[in-house]
Amino acid sequence: MRTLRGLRRLIRVAVVGLVVAAVATELSKPEEERTWHGRVGGVVPYDFRPPTWERIRSAYWNPESDRLFSDRVFGVGWAVNLYEARRLLQSGFDRLMGTPPPLSIRMSRREPAPGQSRGRSRERD
Repeated sequence: MRTLRGLRRLIRVAVVGLVVAAVATELSKPEEERTWHGRVGGVVPYDFRPPTWERIRSAYWNPESDRLFSDRVFGVGWAVNLYEARRLLQSGFDRLMGTPPPLSIRMSRREPAPGQSRGRSRERD
């Protein structure tokens, strides 16, 4: 129990430290060069701009990206691309359960054999 409490406290201190570092990075720039988004230490992304629906969608549901983690829409850290998470979980489940790939069903007409009419394929006696 004490170890878990200590771990939570460590994570909280790390997050606050990253936020302070990100704000300090932006405030150290001249006012006209402040973008309020970037990376702390070149690693951890931050973004303090107001979120837009386009950025929210591209961070949390982006079928065009194969990255599981994307830059967070607001704050410090990463967001989870739920589309990629779903795809990875489905792939892992299929491999684990041995699910065969889906069969394609052809919805086309079968052409009659040469010499047969389209109406009936059997000859009457």
